[in-house]
Amino acid sequence: MGQHQHELSAMNTGASFSDLWSPDVMLFTLLIATVYFLVTGPMHKRFEHATTATAKQKLLFVFGLLLFYAAQGSPISYYGHHYLFSLHMLQQSILYFALPPIVLLAMPEWLLEKIFQPRPLKAILRAVTHPLVAALLFNTLFSFYHIPFIFDAAALNHEWMTVYHVVLIFAAFAMWWPIVSPLSDSKRQLAGLKKLTYIFANGVLITPACALIIFASDPLYATYISAPQLFPSLDTFSDQRLGGIIMKLVQELVYGSVLAYVFYHWYKQEKQEDLPMDEQPAVALLRKTPTMDEGRV
Repeated sequence: MGQHQHELSAMNTGASFSDLWSPDVMLFTLLIATVYFLVTGPMHKRFEHATTATAKQKLLFVFGLLLFYAAQGSPISYYGHHYLFSLHMLQQSILYFALPPIVLLAMPEWLLEKIFQPRPLKAILRAVTHPLVAALLFNTLFSFYHIPFIFDAAALNHEWMTVYHVVLIFAAFAMWWPIVSPLSDSKRQLAGLKKLTYIFANGVLITPACALIIFASDPLYATYISAPQLFPSLDTFSDQRLGGIIMKLVQELVYGSVLAYVFYHWYKQEKQEDLPMDEQPAVALLRKTPTMDEGRV
């Protein structure tokens, strides 16, 4: 067959509306939204010490759901799974780097405390959100997934790929937990230079997987080598390299933004602590002033 027989246009792949826009994912997304707004809205009075979600939290949650649907229920998912490795990497970038911190910041503290109130869940949370465990768990799973024979084996079995992606999403949330944990009393929270070091370490740990894809001398994945070519100007090898670049750019953008934000607040806090006592903000002084109970021996 000639080359043009393999170069299908994006409008001629035989995909139905259901294939492209995944009504099941749409319904799941709407269900999650309904539960969130009911629990953090009219139903919050049923829970002890519960408050309604703030406007910022609601906005972040909606944005998170839109990102989730874009990654899992839009043409990004369909074409990424069947034709373009670059779109598959864009999907993963959204799910593992953009989605978790947004969702965690959107969750009221009391709600997460209720979710993880059962002792088994609390024990699992404490184990997988330890900074060292969380960083190694996510980056190891992510790197293994992109080993060619593992990737191709998962691509041939939709159920196994789904399971692996679900595990990776949970691992991504665990990896982000030490950075943006909403629980104020969490012993897994990092602060200051420790948080900066943790973010930097995650950036280093994921680099080999991206480098393997970007600097490979040949196409790595049989799944996409045998896939029809959608665009004449984007062959399998170029698509693979583009996918690695997309992943690295999104990861660098997200980690870089979080690094800048964390560094700014750490630096600001350090400057406040260096000020004379009479020039420090009242809130900072209150945090330093021991209570009567703390002053007792």
